[in-house]
Amino acid sequence: MTADTLLQRITDYANRPNPWPLYAELREAGPVVPQQDGSYLVGTYHEIVALLHNPRISVDPRNLSTPATEPSEETRRLPFLRLDDPEHQRLRTLTMRPFGPPHSPGRIDAMRGEIARITEELIESIRDREQVDIVDDFAYPLPVSVICRLLGVPREDEPMFREWTDVLVAGADIGSGEDTAQRQKAAVQAQQEMGGYLLGLAQQRHGRPTDDLLSALINEPDPALRLALDELAETAILLLIAGHETTVNLITNGVLTLLRQPDQLERLRSDPGLLPRAVEELLRYEPPVHMRERIPLADVDVAGTTLPKGASVIVALASGSRDPKRFHEPDRFDPTRPDNEHLGFCSGVHICFGAPLARIEAQTALGALIPRLGAASLVQDPPLYRTNAMLRGPRHLPVAF
Repeated sequence: MTADTLLQRITDYANRPNPWPLYAELREAGPVVPQQDGSYLVGTYHEIVALLHNPRISVDPRNLSTPATEPSEETRRLPFLRLDDPEHQRLRTLTMRPFGPPHSPGRIDAMRGEIARITEELIESIRDREQVDIVDDFAYPLPVSVICRLLGVPREDEPMFREWTDVLVAGADIGSGEDTAQRQKAAVQAQQEMGGYLLGLAQQRHGRPTDDLLSALINEPDPALRLALDELAETAILLLIAGHETTVNLITNGVLTLLRQPDQLERLRSDPGLLPRAVEELLRYEPPVHMRERIPLADVDVAGTTLPKGASVIVALASGSRDPKRFHEPDRFDPTRPDNEHLGFCSGVHICFGAPLARIEAQTALGALIPRLGAASLVQDPPLYRTNAMLRGPRHLPVAF
């Protein structure tokens, strides 16, 4: 076992239930660890933050010196998550106008009642059952319902998005070991189908506005502030996927953590006021997003190692959030942890702009589940995990009451 195979071992599905010893090995091996495949792994907190705030570091895969596949016409159109400034800033700003502050400060806060209602419906549906799957019965349907209602997707169409999302997320995974070209081809097809559906939905509301995000985007009165149709489609796909994929993992990882630590579960049951800080600690301790790729636009020196222009640099966010040089006793779950500036929502200009919605959903979901978890036990530990290494979380989490 050598450090230059760390990425291969971290992304190996056999290590999905417990990647933490490998992240510790990564931090011990150095702030920057070259890999056999020519990529570089970075796993220490301060170096990760410096890279995420460095304007010479790109998120655009077209800047890779050796792209995984030749980009097709479809993959040349990227969501702003994979674009650099100034284009990233332009698209992000236009999307933020109807989504949140400062132009629409009340939209997300106004969702609290709807989130609480959806949560209560789901709690009622599992109330008398002796065993439930936290993922399929609760953690998945909650955020997907919320983001679909925020966008304006009819409830009867919600089930279509699971298959599309699974294919698109698989296409964006890091080091899965599967055939990259095949995954990319499937992702392009899913992108076309999903984008066509969402764009069609938005166009139905052109000139006939309703109170949802797609309607607000298509009916923007100022042409200078209006997304082009292909940009609107890409942005809607991004919002729908990012708006539920990470929250599913956040809720599920939270339930798993609390059932593994009954003392902390009881602490939260007796003091619900700790819940907001507990969610922040979950974002550090068991984050939904483990890795992101970055590409230097020029040779960049990090702690004495040169990251070459065009190289694939994998920043291990989850490793950084457990760096003992930044966090006291990082492997301990502490819902009262002070100074918890974790990397659960990334950092820098690409910090997750859906974070306020994710926090509300996680706090509402866990707040409703925690009173019931005292009588619950894990049916399987470790649970069956999703194959994705970048978005890590259980695929199923069976719990017995």
